Amino acid sequence: MTMQNKLAWPKKITVCEVGPRDGLQNEKVLLTVEQKIELIERSVQAGAKIIEIGSFVHPKAVPQMADTDEVVKKMKRVDGVEYRALVMNLRGLERAEAVGIKKAKLTVSASPTHSLKNLNKTPEEAVRGFAECAKYAAAHGIELSGAISTAFGCCFEGRVPLEQVISVVKCFKEIGVSELSLSDTTGMANPQQVYEYSVKVREQFTDIDWVLHFHNTRGMGLSNVMAGMLAGIERYDSCFAGLGGCPFAPGASGNIATEDLVHMLSEMGIDTGYDLAEGIAIGRRVREFIGHDTDSSVLRAGRCSDIVIEQ
Repeated sequence: MTMQNKLAWPKKITVCEVGPRDGLQNEKVLLTVEQKIELIERSVQAGAKIIEIGSFVHPKAVPQMADTDEVVKKMKRVDGVEYRALVMNLRGLERAEAVGIKKAKLTVSASPTHSLKNLNKTPEEAVRGFAECAKYAAAHGIELSGAISTAFGCCFEGRVPLEQVISVVKCFKEIGVSELSLSDTTGMANPQQVYEYSVKVREQFTDIDWVLHFHNTRGMGLSNVMAGMLAGIERYDSCFAGLGGCPFAPGASGNIATEDLVHMLSEMGIDTGYDLAEGIAIGRRVREFIGHDTDSSVLRAGRCSDIVIEQ
């Protein structure tokens, strides 16, 4: 490779901590309100500028998130930090607004089969069904973002075509959503595919802010981040200790670990604004709370800078 073809890495990446929602929603151990608040507040102290604090969904569907209202009421908020929550319908958005949440995320599967099995709607029907939420959000000063799950692959259909993803993007634009994440819910994405999809959506939808969300089911999570960065995307979801998985996606495992992502970027000289040592401490604390090991390489092996070979 010549110097003229040197890879153009970004100087800074924004890490979106999704642990309090996507990390904990699949755990058998139900954390207390106080434990969740500790993880949220420590993540902010570590440098998280965007944090997904929970979801406002029916407690019977996701009991791990049943106390999100109480968490929001009791947690300390820091200026300059975006506290967002997942909602699935107008009722959830109303609950979020009642406790002062100003950023809500809507999620729809790109896979028609996955969407029909879970919602009995096509992806396009599901997004257009959020029109009432969009109207409510506009009237109450709430910003909406969208997540397109199974954007790269589906356990029922295999690889999801880019054309299908673009169809869902267009529907989100119709209801006024201008921030979207492409989510590898089932961990089926590969770097070549991520690069291709990311380049094409950025070219076609220049007015949308893009986020990438990877699961490490098959060990390609950080490789996919590399591909996304080369395609020009600079915001990534990650989860403390590598927790997570989708309860509605068979075989899905944890998200990429925040400490693994921050460590890799730090080694590359890419700024995240994160205190890696504190991120590692949070990951260890999470393991104490849930009572089992998780898929985090840095928690297992330590930082590269920790290695000292005696001569």
